[in-house]
Amino acid sequence: MLSLWIPPLVASINMHQSLIMHHHHQLVAMYQMAKTRRRTTQFSSVWREDNANIDRSVLITGNPKFDPQIALLGDARISDDGSRVQLTSPHASSSGLLLCKDRFKFFGSSRKKTSSFSTEFEFSFTGNGDNLSLVMGPNNFASEFLGQGPFEVSSEKGYLGIEFGASMDGNVGDSNTTLVSVSVNNELFTHSVTNSGESLKSWIDYDPSSKRLEIRLSKSSGKRPYNPIIAYSIDLSKMWEANEVHVALGSRNGGNLSDTFYVYSWRFRLRNFPNWMHSLPVDPHGSVDKGNESLRVHSRTFCPFTVLAGMIFATGCGALLAFMVLFVWAIFANKHTVFPIEGNVQPVDFRYEKISVVVEKGGKVVKN
Repeated sequence: MLSLWIPPLVASINMHQSLIMHHHHQLVAMYQMAKTRRRTTQFSSVWREDNANIDRSVLITGNPKFDPQIALLGDARISDDGSRVQLTSPHASSSGLLLCKDRFKFFGSSRKKTSSFSTEFEFSFTGNGDNLSLVMGPNNFASEFLGQGPFEVSSEKGYLGIEFGASMDGNVGDSNTTLVSVSVNNELFTHSVTNSGESLKSWIDYDPSSKRLEIRLSKSSGKRPYNPIIAYSIDLSKMWEANEVHVALGSRNGGNLSDTFYVYSWRFRLRNFPNWMHSLPVDPHGSVDKGNESLRVHSRTFCPFTVLAGMIFATGCGALLAFMVLFVWAIFANKHTVFPIEGNVQPVDFRYEKISVVVEKGGKVVKN
C-alpha cells in the first residue's frame, strides 16, 4: 500500500516545486520591472522638480548691480542688506547657483549673424578650497551642478567653463598675495593678485570674428585692465551651433565648511552682428536696465529723432560749404577788377610864351 502512495506524492511535490520556481521567477521579474520603473520615476521627478524649482526660484530684482532675470538655486541666498549673494552655506557639500532664466542662441535669426557676449561680475571668497564657476552650455545643467556627484566641464560635452579659485603661495613672500587660478575647460592658468580681503572683479569677452575669449581680472576698486590675463582661442559656433545656451554662475564647497564665495554684481550682455563685420565685445554698462529684459540683445531700431538730427547736420554742413565757396570766389573774382576814378573833369587852357633872357657879360649884352 505504501508503494502505491509514494509515486503520486513525489509527483505532487515536483509539481509544487515547479509552481514555486515559476512564481519565484515572476516575482523577480516584477521586482526588476518595479525597480526600473522606480528609477525612471525618480529621474523624471527630479527633472520635473528641477524645472519647477527654476520656475519658483527667487529673482534678484532689488539690486541694480544684477540683471533682473537672474534666479537663485540651491543654497544661494541674498544677504539681509541685499548687497550680495552668498552661494554656499556652512555645511557639507553645499552648492549654489545664479542662473539666467532666459536662454540665448549663438546664431541670430539667420546663420549669417553670430553673437558676441560680454559679462562682468564682482566676487570675494573665504578659504582656499572653493571655486567660482561661470558655466555656459546647451543643456540644463542646474540639477547636475547642484547634485552630489562630480560635475565635469569640457568642450566635448558642449560646455564652456571658467573657474576662479584661490590658494596661498609661500613662494610669493607676501601673506596678502593670493594666486588666483583660472581654468578654461580644465586648462589651468594662474595669476597673482595682492588681496587683503578686498573683492575682485572679472571681465569676460568673446569675439566670434576672431574666435577669441579674453579674461580680465583686477580689484573691484580698480579700472578695467587694457590687457587680458588670458586670451583663449575657441570656436563656440562649432560647439553650440543653433542650440539654446544656458548661462550660470555657481560654486560648490566640496565639504570644506570654511570656504564661501560671495557675488556682489553680475551682468551679461549679448550682441548680434554679421559675420563679415568685425566687432569688439560690448560694454556691459552700455545698456539701460529694464524690468522685462534679461540678456538685452542689441539690435538696430528706427528712430525719427536720429533721422532729423542727421538731416539738420547735413543741411548745416551744406550751408557752410556753400558759404566757403562763395567767399573764395569773391576773393578771386574781385582781384582783377579796375575801379574808375569818379570826379568832375574840367578843361584847362594853357599858352606857350617865349621868354628871352638878357645877360650882361663883360660889358656886353648877350640875349638868349
